[in-house]
Amino acid sequence: MRRLERLLLTLVIGATPPIVGLLAGWWGTVSILPDRGVAVAALAGFAAGLMIDLVFLRRWIAGAHSAPLWAWAAAYLVYSIGTFGFFMGMPVFNLLLAVPAGFLFGGRLARERISPDEVRRRARLASGFTTGVLAAACLTSAALALADPYTAANLEGMFSLPFDVTTPMILGVIVAGGAALLAAQAWAIHATILWSHARLSTEA
Repeated sequence: MRRLERLLLTLVIGATPPIVGLLAGWWGTVSILPDRGVAVAALAGFAAGLMIDLVFLRRWIAGAHSAPLWAWAAAYLVYSIGTFGFFMGMPVFNLLLAVPAGFLFGGRLARERISPDEVRRRARLASGFTTGVLAAACLTSAALALADPYTAANLEGMFSLPFDVTTPMILGVIVAGGAALLAAQAWAIHATILWSHARLSTEA
């Protein structure tokens, strides 16, 4: 379990600088450079991120569990935004972040050796924060869907629907699907934190 925890920390922390560099190089130049220049800038940002990893990654991993909670929250936001963008504004895939985030946070709590009540309290806070982030993604996705005049036609074609999709139908899907997604997120990360804490506490 500790090896898995270290592997996840390496992947999560190590991937952050190259991803941020890639996105910064891309979006920072897309309006001022030609396509080839944007690609070069994106690759340069990615390479700069790898260089940062070479210098700092080992130190960051060693101090990850003592890092301030805002740094953990910032990392979660980076991955949430990246996942949302990568999957073209489909927030359902952001749910995949709940398990690794819960596992790592549970490991942090295991090292702090706090009371079971405090573990549950912090698990609820983490669940509330991450569910709030997902709610923001859901609202953004809903706004984009409702603003797009082709959403109904795209749904009809995608699922070969024999009827016309109306705006109330779209709203119903958004509300029901969003509520189910948020409930799943809240449960998944809370349960993963408690499970991870219980398992890793025995190995501490």
